[in-house]
Amino acid sequence: MDEASLAGEGRVDAGLPLRRLKVLDLTVARAGPTCVRHLADWGADVVRIEPPGKSVGEIGARDGFDFQNLHRNKRAIELDLKSERGKAIFLELARDADVIVENMRAQVKFRLGVDYESVRRVNRRIVYASISGFGQDGPYGHRAGVDQIAQGMGGLMSITGEPGQGPLRVGIPIADLTAGNLLALAVMMALFQREETGEGRWVHTSLLEAQVFMLDFQASRWLLAGEVAKPAGNDHPTAIPTGVFPTADRPITIAASSPRLWGRFCDALGRPEWKDRPGWNTGEGRSKDRKAINDAIAAVTREQPSLHWIAVLDEAGIPCGPINTIDQTFDDPQVRHLGLARPVEHPRLGPQRIVGTPINLDGLEDRIRRPTPDAGQHTDEVLAGLGYDRDAVARLRAEGVV
Repeated sequence: MDEASLAGEGRVDAGLPLRRLKVLDLTVARAGPTCVRHLADWGADVVRIEPPGKSVGEIGARDGFDFQNLHRNKRAIELDLKSERGKAIFLELARDADVIVENMRAQVKFRLGVDYESVRRVNRRIVYASISGFGQDGPYGHRAGVDQIAQGMGGLMSITGEPGQGPLRVGIPIADLTAGNLLALAVMMALFQREETGEGRWVHTSLLEAQVFMLDFQASRWLLAGEVAKPAGNDHPTAIPTGVFPTADRPITIAASSPRLWGRFCDALGRPEWKDRPGWNTGEGRSKDRKAINDAIAAVTREQPSLHWIAVLDEAGIPCGPINTIDQTFDDPQVRHLGLARPVEHPRLGPQRIVGTPINLDGLEDRIRRPTPDAGQHTDEVLAGLGYDRDAVARLRAEGVV
């Protein structure tokens, strides 16, 4: 269907890049829904499939902030995949789908008979996307995985926190979110390849793989140099000075580690002599004398309030900023300008604000086309699309299939 036809039908997804995709969402918790959220936000027709009678989300009450934020822009049906009739309906839906996303334990999809090979028999074009805790096979393939376990096993907790204070988790579910983001990228690559081959593919990642990937330069530091990174608190592990510094009212963050920035920083603080101080005029030297440098900077920054230093350092081209609480973040003028709190009207819950997508496509705007649906809200509508009339749906409901 061309753009004019889409617009003529009044389609709310007209013009969005993924509007022609049909996605079946079997995800739970956070990692899988993070992947699906990218697809839904940019126009895909997403049908979320949940077991009948489940009115509470896996990560909190369905009406709660987390569930409402994760599952916008979808339709929702209830379907018992453990029943033969329910599985048959799922395969009917899969026959015309482009993407299926799931993040069950690795073996569950095989027990249910909704795995990639089972779907591929009815739809060779399907892109089947999976997230597990530790991989689809291997010694830990059978294990359930959650974000904090991946943070620990993936090395992140060992480098987080203040030196000598023990391991610390990161304040966001970074393994879940990263795995979901990476899976969305994998889906796009598989869809792109399908244009050439005409066939889909099974794509998958795991919380553990995503977390190790996110170690990035700390991982390469070990692999290439044999160095095991230690926690550095608020300081950058190698680039000094980069960290948190006190002011007369509240702390701020400053990053001035490059030779050019270090010189500007010294001048901005009114300490030009630091540029020529032995040991402080090289990155390696500053790294070795980290504590003395941080103490010297703190003695100066304490003399003026945070807004003073942010203005002075910004004028000098030094990266810096306040340390905001969440409410302060959303009240920040740049965050407001970027529109990251998106309004949506829920038919039961009223006006809401949820977190917008960070992806910008010039000339297009992501839209919150649908608020998060109630459980099974679109069951009749979706089944009607398969040719089931009211009586047939009523019988399925009476049997507990939907």
